[in-house]
Amino acid sequence: MRSTASPHELNDRFEAEAVPLRARLYASAVRLTGNPADAEDLLQETYLRAYRGFSGFEPGTNLTGWLFRILRNTFISTYRKGLREPRTVPEEWYHNTFCAQRNFAASAEADVIGAIPSARLLEALAALPEAYRQVVLLFDVEGFSYREIAGMVGIPLGTVMSRLHRGRKALKERLRPPTCAPAV
Repeated sequence: MRSTASPHELNDRFEAEAVPLRARLYASAVRLTGNPADAEDLLQETYLRAYRGFSGFEPGTNLTGWLFRILRNTFISTYRKGLREPRTVPEEWYHNTFCAQRNFAASAEADVIGAIPSARLLEALAALPEAYRQVVLLFDVEGFSYREIAGMVGIPLGTVMSRLHRGRKALKERLRPPTCAPAV
């Protein structure tokens, strides 16, 4: 159903309702892309698509869910497009990585920073299959209900619950401290 509001009214409503959700969407975009720069691009494309389609948004329905669905669909279409394009490596990266002297002090620092527990959690999350990771993040981090997630992701309610259960179980296994084998 198309809105009968004027373009100026739609613009004001979009700024008042959708723009304040930017920080929350950005956090999800970072989790999806794994990179702040790519997250900014994803967020910009999401808001552009949302703005263009805002006249079709039904006032009083779940705007956050609508925006998250646009974010997810934009990420998926961008990811698929990236699979079809050849990968290139910038010359500077190659030169800096393989031709320059290695800085071992920076490497040791990176090892210490990498050992921080939150990095372990991020690593465990990244290792989850996409279907599980998405549901775990939407439920446990973003706080959406099962029903909202089902609508955003486009899967049945029972599938949301089973993916959440399996995702949490896999996270628990990945985060369990390693056990020492007894000396023989």
